[in-house]
Formats: sequence, C-alpha cells, structure tokens
Amino acid sequence: MSLPTISLESLVSTKSFDKLLTIAKSAGCASSSCGSSAKPDEMDSAVWEKIKDHPCYSEEAHHYFARMHVAVAPACNIQCNYCNRKYDCANESRPGVVSEKLTPDQARRKVIAVANEVPQLSVLGIAGPGDACYDWKKTKATFERVAREIRDIKLCISTNGLALPDRVAELADMNVDHVTITINMVDPEIGAKIYPWIFYNHRRYTGIDAARILHKRQMLGLEMLTARGILTKINSVMIPGVNGEHLIEVNKWVKERGAFLHNVMPLISDPAHGTHFGLTGQRGPTALELKTLQDRLEGGVKLMRHCRQCRADAVGLLGEDRGQEFTIDQISDDITYDASKRKAYREVVARERGDHVAAKSQAVATVKATGSSKSLHIAVATKGGGRINEHFGHTTEFQVYEASQRGISFIGHRKVEQYCLGGRGADATLEGVIAALKGVDIVLCVKIGDCPKDQLAEAGIRAVDAYGYDYIETAISALYASEFGSEPLAATA
Repeated sequence: MSLPTISLESLVSTKSFDKLLTIAKSAGCASSSCGSSAKPDEMDSAVWEKIKDHPCYSEEAHHYFARMHVAVAPACNIQCNYCNRKYDCANESRPGVVSEKLTPDQARRKVIAVANEVPQLSVLGIAGPGDACYDWKKTKATFERVAREIRDIKLCISTNGLALPDRVAELADMNVDHVTITINMVDPEIGAKIYPWIFYNHRRYTGIDAARILHKRQMLGLEMLTARGILTKINSVMIPGVNGEHLIEVNKWVKERGAFLHNVMPLISDPAHGTHFGLTGQRGPTALELKTLQDRLEGGVKLMRHCRQCRADAVGLLGEDRGQEFTIDQISDDITYDASKRKAYREVVARERGDHVAAKSQAVATVKATGSSKSLHIAVATKGGGRINEHFGHTTEFQVYEASQRGISFIGHRKVEQYCLGGRGADATLEGVIAALKGVDIVLCVKIGDCPKDQLAEAGIRAVDAYGYDYIETAISALYASEFGSEPLAATA
C-alpha cells in the first residue's frame, strides 16, 4: 500500500493536527517504529537517540527539525580576528550577530513562544553572541528555566573551549548531550595569527602564549566531554593562507580525542563587518576550495556539510531564520507552553522520514546498479522535508548533491539572491545565481521559466522541473540512470 505524500507546508500550516495524526497512524506506523527505521545500520542506538532529531548533528534530521539560539551570553574571553559581535544586524546571517540580547527569563518566554508556533523545534542552543561557558550564570539559568517547562527539548551550547573544562560536570548534570567547540588550530604559531588575545585566570595573554593556553584547554575540554559520553561537534573556520592546510592536522587531533563531527566552515570576510580579517583584506575560500579540503578530510572525523553558519539568535530550519517573528516585544509576559503542535508534527514526521529513508535506499541502489564511474552534481531548490518543493526563482539557497558509484551524498549548499520578486526576474540577479551554481550539472526545482532555463543552459547547466515534490534522492537516481544508461528501480513517492 503506497503512503500518501505529505508536503512540509501541510505539516506546519494545517489547523487540524488531529487529522495529521490520523494520516500518520493510518499508514500503520507509530513514531517509535518509523524513528528507528531511519537509523543508519552502523550507528549505535544510544547515539542515534541523541542525534535523530538534532538538525546540526544529523544531516537526515535537518530536513525536518529546527533549532533556535537565544542570545543570553554576550561576554567573551577571547578575541578572534574573524569576529565582531555587533547588535541590531537583522539582515546579516553569520555567527556572533544578534538583534537583541535577552535575560534568562526573556529567553524562557521566547523559547515557549517559538515552541508553540514552530512545531519543528527540537533544539535550544546558546551560541553567544559571546561565549556560553564564560558567561556561564546566564547560560545555566536559561537552560534550567526552559528545561522545567519543555522537558523534551535538546540543550546544546557552542563554545571556544577556553572555559569549557570548568563547566563539563555541570553540563552533564543538566543532561546537555551536545557541545560544539570552535577549534581552528593545534599549532600555537598558527593560533597567534587567528587570536590576538585571550582572558584566562584574571589575566590577558597575547600571541603564542595565548594560543598555547587556548589549545591546551580546548583539548582538555574535548577529552572530558568524550569521557562523559557527551557528543562533540568541532567547528573550524577555513582561512586560506592561514590554516587551510593545517585543518587536516586539526581533524586528526580531534578524532583521536573522540569528536563526533567536524564542521569546516568558510571564513566570512567583508570590510563592512568590521572584523580584523575583513579590514585587512583576508579572503575567504571559494566553494571549490572548501569542498576540496572537505574531500581530503574524508576518512577522519565524520564531516558536517550542511552547516549554515547561523546567527546567535537564529530560529527555524537550517537555511531559514524566523527570528524577527519572535522579538521579545511581541511575546506576552504570561505565555504558557502548549505541546500539541510539536507532538502532532513529530507523529507525522516519524512516518514521513521512515518512508524517505526507504526511498533513499532504493535510489542509492539505482545509482550503484548503473556501474558507471561518472559523477553528477545536482543543485536542488527545496524548502525542506527532503523533497523538491521550491520554484527556481523563489529560492535563496540550493542544496547540492553528488551522485556517483559511491551513492548519493549531500555535499553542501549555495546561497543566492532571490531571482524572482513580484513576478519578474532581474538579469543581474540571475547572473549571480548562475555564478553561484558553478560546477553544477543539473538544477532540480518545482518550476522554472523559459528565460532562466535558457540562460542556465548557455552556462552548461540543465534545469529540470519534471520531479516536483518527489524525494530528492529519488529524482537524482532517475536522472543518473537515464544519463548513464540504466533503468531506474521502482521507488516510493
């Protein structure tokens, strides 16, 4: 019996959550069974339970679940040459930027407001805009307040690691399962080029001395978290000419100490941001340079390739930010938590993601069955849910996949300016979109006009809108099989 197609929009916009539950249960699938069916065969069940609904720790989960960051920790104990913690920058999407700082009580109210209206919400993170472990009293108070009311939300922090060893025991006591540490070097001489100073034990250190202390504290914190069974994600900023090659060594060090994921991000460098690197002309890596480094790291710590370098007050699915819908002035002082929407959403997603995993498995088999040694790079316009469900002209980000004899892999994303506004497309914007899609063979979308389709073709990129609302991997496998001479296997829709 084929299962009914459920769009992401229907999951979050419907008024009748009882109807959604009926759809999920009519397929003979309870949340526990479908949730377990999505688990990779090689993954420990206890680890899967920790990551299966975490959009940053699971590439599969990021299609369905959302995170929010609350900006309660503005104080920081280090200075990075790529960071400038500015406020009131709602149009910027980069770490360290927030529109409003919150007290722990205000953060509690905001989390409840988001949980009531964004049923995808699964993770609460504190990522600054300073350092969550250094500004600890506010971080701890926020987690305690939220956890008392929303017991199933995952708690997550990001830290530079300098104060981390002092907080590991308390993090474990609060059932924090996920910690992200930004580690950009293991060689203090390279670290001195990235960090002008640190503040440690009531004293400021500079240069190599500062980098040496930071390195030792980061490694100690990572080892302590691993010993406690807390999953760690390592963020590294790729800075060409400074630490690009060195990040291979960083990957080795963190693997030896039990890191779960390694996320290599491009330096965001713009003079308008007021950072040292921006003002001195230090460039960020190209998309090709970043991918080349990530490819070289395969075989080390498992790589995260779906990072969006979120703001410190981001709300929503990865790739979107709904923070301006939930500013503190819009939230009632006496708001109460209503779990019904999140419960209904999870019931339906449990069925949908199980179906998605089955479809992906069949798609990968189709690609491998061709026996071809060639590869295709496909950019997908999607709103989430693992489906092709966005018009070409409406998208602000393409998800990029690679199909080859190894299967179908998500390899990154390309942010673009929205091409179509008010029913018309701007030529200059389209040129920028085409430039961002360099190296892509095919674009998949729900719909595309003749003009952009023709211009993409002139750039050597084929646009296909015949697979609207299909699973991404199902469409990719059909294209790959057609391209390289094999009939696609039957796949669930």
